[in-house]
Parts: sequence; C-alpha cells; structure tokens
Amino acid sequence: MSSPSAPLVLTDPTEAPVYGDGPLSRWSRAHLHDPRDEVFVRMGLKVSLLMGSGMIATLAAIRSDIPPWAKLAVVATYFTLWAWNVPPVILMLHCTMHRPFIRDPKWLNRVHAYGMSFFFGIPTGYAEHHMGMHHIEDNMNDDLSGTCRYRRDSFFHFIAYWARFFFLIAIELPLYLSRHGRSAMARRALFGELAHWGLIAGAMAIDWRFGLVAFGLPYFIVRFMMMVGNWGQHAFVNTTRKNNGFSNSITCINSTYNQRAFNDGYHIGHHLKANRHWTEAPKELLDNREQYIEHGAIVFEGLDFFMVSVLLWTGQWKTLARRYVRLDGVERSDDEVIALLRSRVQPLAPEQIAFMQATA
Repeated sequence: MSSPSAPLVLTDPTEAPVYGDGPLSRWSRAHLHDPRDEVFVRMGLKVSLLMGSGMIATLAAIRSDIPPWAKLAVVATYFTLWAWNVPPVILMLHCTMHRPFIRDPKWLNRVHAYGMSFFFGIPTGYAEHHMGMHHIEDNMNDDLSGTCRYRRDSFFHFIAYWARFFFLIAIELPLYLSRHGRSAMARRALFGELAHWGLIAGAMAIDWRFGLVAFGLPYFIVRFMMMVGNWGQHAFVNTTRKNNGFSNSITCINSTYNQRAFNDGYHIGHHLKANRHWTEAPKELLDNREQYIEHGAIVFEGLDFFMVSVLLWTGQWKTLARRYVRLDGVERSDDEVIALLRSRVQPLAPEQIAFMQATA
C-alpha cells in the first residue's frame, strides 16, 4: 500500500453457505433466529454422526483381537478426524454463544453445546468463562485468562499462564462468577467441569485406553490449544491507549483458518462488538479502517493466532514483520515494525494497567 486510501483486499468469507430448499433448510428457516446459521446445524449433525461412529469403532478396535498395528491405525484415524474438526467446532460454539441460535425448541441449544463438549473435550464452562468473565474483564488484571502480566514472547511465561488455567480454572471461575453475582453461571461452570471429570473417569473404567483416546487426551489438548489461541489474540498490548479492542487484541486476515473457523481472525472487531455475525467481520474492518489506523491496531495477513504464538516463542520477528499489514500505507521497514511489536509484548506494570482501565 502506498497511501491510507489504498485498497485493502480481503479474501475471507462474507456470506454464509446456502443449501437450497431441502427439509433441513426449511427446518432451519423456521426454527433458527438467523437462517444464515444453518451451517451450524449441519456441522453439528455431521460431526456428531462422524465422531460417534468413530468412538464406537475405536472402542471396538481397542478391545478386539486385531493386530496392534490395526488398532493403532483406527486410533490414528479417529484422532485425525478429531483434530480436523475441532477448530471449526470450537468456533461454531463461539458464534452460537454470542448470538441467539435455535429459537425453538430452546433446549436444543444446550444439547448442541454439551454434545460438542462430549465429542471434542471442549470445556463445558466455555460460555461461562468467555461470556461471564473474559469479555467483561477484557484481558485486564481480573481476567482469569488475561495475558498482561506475562511476557508474550516467552514460552516459559506461556507455560505458567497455561498451568494456572489448566489446574485452577475449575476453582477460580466459579469463585469469580459467584463474587460478581452470576450464581447460575457459577453452578454451571462447577458442575459441568465435575461432570466432565466423571465422564473421563467412567470411560477409563470401561477401558483405560479408550478413555484416554476418546476423552482424556482431547480434554488436555483442547485446553492447551485454546490458551495458545487466546495468547496470540492478546499478545500485543498498546499501553498508551485506553483498554479496548484496538489496544489489547489483534486481527488476522486472509488466512485458511478464517475460511474454516468462521472469520475468527477478526478479533479486534469481535471485542468491539461481540455479537456481530461472522460474515460481517471483513466489512467492519474495511468500514472502520481509519479507526484501526488511529488506534495503532495490529493486523497480520496470512497468519492465525496459533502461528502468531509460535512465531513469538521462537523469535521469528522477521516473519511477523513481513506479515504485518501497513494499514496506513506508510512504508515502515521490517526493523521498525519489529521494534513496535517488541514494545507491545512486555509484561505490563500495575500503573500501566491502571492507566488503561482508568481511561476505558
């Protein structure tokens, strides 16, 4: 780009899939708050059938007399299917928790969310953590998944960050929600986590190998990956600005991840308006580009949040600089961009956090 008015070309999706006029499409139009969310109905049904069949096949293979290599092949196939589907499934839940999904029968909303947790190891308290805490505290001191106190280009700092979440969130989240008068959320978060532990224990009792493959490892991996993603989303904090989506989040455009995960890369726009439909995220960036420039927003092209985290941990500043989008058209050198990025990953001092919160 040579000037702030130079076009910003976005290749991320701006329309939801359309499926014609079959029975499922007619049901979706009649029962969903937004017919564009038919994609989530179809995904939920598809992955439930796929993963349910995969679980049965995995249990049968593990407990059968087939050769070890054949058992390993079944397990590997199951994990491949799980790994391929878990990112869009998590972001499907993210979209449906921020906007009304199924109008009637309403109980299907809970079935949908808990069903995805069952098959993919997603925290049953995901909505309570995300809606009842994270978006309210907005990555500041009281955010249980806040990044500000850590050095975001340090893998060792990340391990400390992840360990707090993994080992303490079952206690800290219900306590936080209770303190803030969200007792129903606190109960759901606590009993959902206890039920999840019970599910893992029950599966392990049936066969420890099956329990580990179907529930134990997904429980661990999903929590690790969700924190890797959150780390990247909130890795760069602008301490000279008030606390808002521009100053504590990043946006990733034109990535394969956005194609598969419902434009999740547009994280600044999401923190500015959490219930924005995912198809409208690219337009928001184009319409408000001047605001992004004014606030010094960080935008990367061709990356996702997981890659951002890994590039930070491995010191790949040149790659980050090359992927940094010069929204204002100013031809900054890579070294200038690196200096900017480095300045925004340092741990925040208490007075810096206080300034950001006081001016918000």
